[in-house]
Amino acid sequence: MTAHRNGVRHWLRRAVTVATGFVVGTVGLFGAWISGVDVPLVSGRAYVELVKLDRATTTGGPTGVVFILLIGSDFRPGVGGARGDALHVLALNPALGAGAMLNIPRDTCAAIPGHGTSKVNNAHAKGGPKLQAEAIAKMTGVPLEYAVSVDFAGFVSIVDGVGGVTVDVPFSMTDKDSGAYFEPGVQHLNGGQALAFSRDRHDFGPGDIQRTWNQGYLILSAMRELAAGYSSPSKRFELLASLSRHSQIHGAGLSDLFTLSQAAFAVDPAQVKSVTIPTSGGGCMDVAGSGAALFADFVDDGVLQNHAPGTPSNPTGR
Repeated sequence: MTAHRNGVRHWLRRAVTVATGFVVGTVGLFGAWISGVDVPLVSGRAYVELVKLDRATTTGGPTGVVFILLIGSDFRPGVGGARGDALHVLALNPALGAGAMLNIPRDTCAAIPGHGTSKVNNAHAKGGPKLQAEAIAKMTGVPLEYAVSVDFAGFVSIVDGVGGVTVDVPFSMTDKDSGAYFEPGVQHLNGGQALAFSRDRHDFGPGDIQRTWNQGYLILSAMRELAAGYSSPSKRFELLASLSRHSQIHGAGLSDLFTLSQAAFAVDPAQVKSVTIPTSGGGCMDVAGSGAALFADFVDDGVLQNHAPGTPSNPTGR
């Protein structure tokens, strides 16, 4: 009997050890995977680069408001570049269920730390998402907490991965350079079509100004679609897991991803005003005098009380 009890105890200890090892190993794999480490059979191609920034270098933002820099890089094989050609500062205020987005034209002049003054999109080519965020924060005074960067291929893959995006195209597009050929009206775009829509600047007089607003318009359309299609906790976890699996994450952990997810789904996309910042000048455009008031209105609580949203015919809302 004693030998039998000892055998049972030994078996239980071994089972507990194996089970514990499995749990610890699984958690370790998940932690490595979500931190951007390439785990065989788990990881996929990294489409997104997420960087947590040091808010201690800024003036600090209002409690509970999340400020995120969204970057579309022009990098693609055979071309190089990696400039920040799509730049959007998104504020999410979960307490108010609202937010705002500043669309920043790529040719806006800005001081790039360590590299003098030039077009703001050059910051990404010089130092990636972190330096791009530093330049934008310096220019706007926004206490950015996260920067998210995606290249052409990554953008297409993400849109296709969530099943496309429905956009109410506000005007006709016929641009051979971007491949944008659309008639006005509600259309469901795949990744390649969404990229073409966001790159078109030759159909409009204020080319880069309009294109920047179009990009913000597309982002809000995607937010509406995700809010409707991923309303349940299980679907949200599915989305978060998919994005995490294809991300390189620097300085952020599970709590950050949870915070971002909670903030994103707590805000009604219909309550997010999108405005293209006012600029003046030629090739390297200065921020217009009214920009300071816009930035102050944006920073205080992540919501624009004193500025109208932009529209297809009036991207700056002025």
